[in-house]
Amino acid sequence: MQTQHQFKVGDKAVYPARGVAEIVAIEERDIGGNKMQFYILQILGNDPKSAAGSDKIMVPVSNAKNVGLRSLLSEEDITDIFEILNEEPVAFDNQTWNRRYRGFMDKIKTGSPFDAAEVMRDLYRLRCEKNLSFGERRMLETARNLIVKEISVARGRDEEKITAEIESIFAEAV
Repeated sequence: MQTQHQFKVGDKAVYPARGVAEIVAIEERDIGGNKMQFYILQILGNDPKSAAGSDKIMVPVSNAKNVGLRSLLSEEDITDIFEILNEEPVAFDNQTWNRRYRGFMDKIKTGSPFDAAEVMRDLYRLRCEKNLSFGERRMLETARNLIVKEISVARGRDEEKITAEIESIFAEAV
């Protein structure tokens, strides 16, 4: 069974909740007597603590769409992300930090860059009102890393410049 490839070796794609990856290979493997093709993804360094080269993921080509593997953001999508970051956040109704955390984690897990932008915006704004819990600080860092890395790769620009552009949004809001 030959499957149409959406991606080719060398393409950049986004794997939900992990971020931008490069398709480093497309391999055929024998799984239970069935030949299947897999994308071999190398996650691009988001986390300085992880050993370089160790973050590889195998995704069945036939199931890539179902697991949420997608192309990088378009320039129009990036504009929408910046609009989300500029919006006023939703009220938190004095939710406990762990309830907020679960809600934010659910959004990050969707793999949607728009959901990650909402998490980032809401946590940045909440940080101005109160101290974030350890989990919320890590969640903010995760959301920021996902957004900055993808915009940086999509635009072919330095991550520091993208970070500065985003930070300026929140500096104006304070």
